[in-house]
Amino acid sequence: MILFSCGNKNPKIAIKTEFGDIIIELYQEKAPCTVSNFLKYIKENRFDEATFYRVVRMDNQPDNENKIEVIQGGLFEDDHPKALPPIKHESTQQTGILHKDGIISMARYEPGTATSEFFICIGDQPSLDFKGGRNSDKQGFAAFGKVIEGMEIVRKIQTQNAVGQYLEPRIKIIYMRII
Repeated sequence: MILFSCGNKNPKIAIKTEFGDIIIELYQEKAPCTVSNFLKYIKENRFDEATFYRVVRMDNQPDNENKIEVIQGGLFEDDHPKALPPIKHESTQQTGILHKDGIISMARYEPGTATSEFFICIGDQPSLDFKGGRNSDKQGFAAFGKVIEGMEIVRKIQTQNAVGQYLEPRIKIIYMRII
């Protein structure tokens, strides 16, 4: 059951990690397809085996001219049995949700390939927006919500030991729930 605070139509989710809780408000009216997909993963307990597994920091992307800072989580495997079919790409041009500090967005290979993998921005990341330089297709990523509590947990995860960009060990997501 989704509970909303008075006057707020946006659902909120809790991501409980080994390091603490991250509370995220999802922008359902601006990114309906992406939010619906994310909520389906949560409602159907598809994120039960999820982890934060990737950190992108200034020190671990030497060959990238468009540097970003994010933590990435999800099911980790491309063909995970709990993965749902890919969804339509809702670009920042369509939604107006820019990749600012605390924004959650969908990871993807090409537009229309996002499934379960997501990332949270640390600092403003304009190269991830529509026409940004991070991907050669210039379509950016599908932002769909924002951390409203727990950015200190996001930052703590980003500082953990990584081999290249992959956390060692991964940070377990104990659960994700609609609150």
